Amino acid sequence: MPDSLTPDRPAPSDQQQERKPLRVLLVEDSEDDALLIERQLRRGNYQPTMLRVDSANALDKALLEREWDIVITDHNLPNFDSHQALALVRKDHPDLPVIIVSGSIGEELAVEAMKSGANDYIMKDKLSRLVPAIGRELRDAELRRAHRQAEATIRHMAYHDALTGLVNRREFERRIQKVIDRGGHHALLYLDLDQFKVINDTCGHIAGDALLRALTVDLITHIRDRDTLARLGGDEFGILLENCPLERAQEIAEMVREAIHGFRFSWKQHNFVIGVSIGVVEIDETVTSVEEILSAADMACYAAKDLGRNRVHLYRRDDAELSLRHNEMQWASRISQSIEENRLCLYQHSIVPLDEHSNAHHREFLVRMVGPSGEIILPNAFIPAAERYNLMPGVDRWVIENVFRSLAASLGQRSATAEGAKPESICFINLSGTSLSDDGLHKFIRQLLHRYQLPPEMICFEITETAAITDFRNAMEFITQIKEEGCRFALDDFGTGMSSFSYIKRIPLDFIKIDGGFVKNLVNDPMDCAIVEAITRIAHVGGMSTIAEFVQDEACKTLLRQIGVDFAQGYGIDRPKAVKAGESFT
Repeated sequence: MPDSLTPDRPAPSDQQQERKPLRVLLVEDSEDDALLIERQLRRGNYQPTMLRVDSANALDKALLEREWDIVITDHNLPNFDSHQALALVRKDHPDLPVIIVSGSIGEELAVEAMKSGANDYIMKDKLSRLVPAIGRELRDAELRRAHRQAEATIRHMAYHDALTGLVNRREFERRIQKVIDRGGHHALLYLDLDQFKVINDTCGHIAGDALLRALTVDLITHIRDRDTLARLGGDEFGILLENCPLERAQEIAEMVREAIHGFRFSWKQHNFVIGVSIGVVEIDETVTSVEEILSAADMACYAAKDLGRNRVHLYRRDDAELSLRHNEMQWASRISQSIEENRLCLYQHSIVPLDEHSNAHHREFLVRMVGPSGEIILPNAFIPAAERYNLMPGVDRWVIENVFRSLAASLGQRSATAEGAKPESICFINLSGTSLSDDGLHKFIRQLLHRYQLPPEMICFEITETAAITDFRNAMEFITQIKEEGCRFALDDFGTGMSSFSYIKRIPLDFIKIDGGFVKNLVNDPMDCAIVEAITRIAHVGGMSTIAEFVQDEACKTLLRQIGVDFAQGYGIDRPKAVKAGESFT
């Protein structure tokens, strides 16, 4: 039968007050031996709280009910010995130290006990060894616990997202593979939050992180215990619904969509409402790989975005929208490979003055892709995919560096110009709207200007009117930085949004490129003619030059000249030409 826990005795001296508390589970049938052990512990400056047990059932119960610092066990008890005690302790407490204190154990049995998991053995006539042994084993046990905790933390970090605590993509993919191998009918939901970037841009990433954590807690309440919610990266989540018919999966997806749409997030007096686009895909016997199912779910998710956001889209193999998405994903892979393998090339398109007395001759530089067989692929085939998959910053950087390198080589052949004479030719370089969010782009351009020693006034960057208005804050910041470097700036496709006239009062521009939709029918359409004339007049009041795009014939050029447009560009002047190695641009 177990003895009561030894009560803590009053400590009449300062020395006793400094004693270290020690919770001891003593497996011993002799009360006298128990008192000897307690006295030895007190001499060793411990304040023991002891429970004595003398049977396997009592030991098992004590291990379940309380936490212990150390187990001290006799070797031989009636119907119970140290081997059985060790087995009970080690079953659920691998780090709990066990010391055998016995008067009858021989060296051979002691060695066997150590092999079975005992940490030390001490003869009862040598109890002076007990306190040092306990101190050593407590330190070793703490090291083992810390090591196990570190291993557990590393394992958790390897399979879980640090921000939300959810399983990460790696573990999610492993679980998908398990259900594929097991067979049956399951479903996967791919979630992409709508308007999450607005929160990051408005309140910073700390607010965005807080939203993701709060949303995670809410989402967990809307799925079944056997399902897996994972953070796949950024603002993307996945839900694996095991043993779930497709119809029920769609109901769950709609329920999750409604929950997220109803979620309210407040941050420093800012209130946000978000939505989510969800792709749903069935996992059945036709699925062969994790990559296949994730690709299908991703396509369905982005189809939901394209169809208006904050909706659920079911993947079907014959879905035209998903076929388009699949095609774009393939293009995305080809674009990345083309950048890595330097299989992009430059074309140039003339921009000529309409003033016959001007000697200026500008060029716009365009990008093309070189196919596997050497064929030239036009930008309208791959640029949409590059923009959708955020590959345009890489494409833009390739164009900038290659234009700069070629210009430097060209100027090297004309040292007088390179020494500082103001060049009459300006080189126009298109930038995607997504590049405006590339925090390192300004620094990249500044470094290239310095490396290639280019006169910055030779360079004119251009973005579309739509891109400037859509991301006005980043556009203003980037344009201001570029202008401070001495480069010029142009607004492309101007006129597509006539309500944006007020923006050109605030943007420091050098050129306005009039959208070709107003130019190509200029001669026959009085309304187009009036719009071009209005744009030109407003631009000149603001000290900006105008460039008409899509000029197709001499009649159009003549009318543009009469209106007062400064420059013309289009197939009626020339067609884009490949930039050849060593060709002079100026």
